[in-house]
Amino acid sequence: MNQELFDRFTKCAVETLSVEASLVTREARFAEDLDADSLDVVELLMALEEEFGIPAIDTEDLADITTVGEAFDIVMAIVAKQ
Repeated sequence: MNQELFDRFTKCAVETLSVEASLVTREARFAEDLDADSLDVVELLMALEEEFGIPAIDTEDLADITTVGEAFDIVMAIVAKQ
C-alpha cells in the first residue's frame, strides 16, 4: 500500500466524516467504527473523486463497501487505470 496515497485518503475521510485520523485504518468499518451512514460514504467518495482526479465511481461498486480498505482499493484501482 502506498502510504502517501492512503494519507490523502485519510485526510478526505477526516474532513468529510469528522473523525480522528487514528480511526481511519484499512480495517475500520464505516458504520460500526466511524459512525458513517451510506450518505456519508457517498460524500466521502465524491471528495475522493475530487482529491484524486478520478471519474465518478459507479454506484454499483459502492453497494458492498463496508470498510475503509475496500473503499481505498476501489479508488486505487481507478487511479491505476488513469
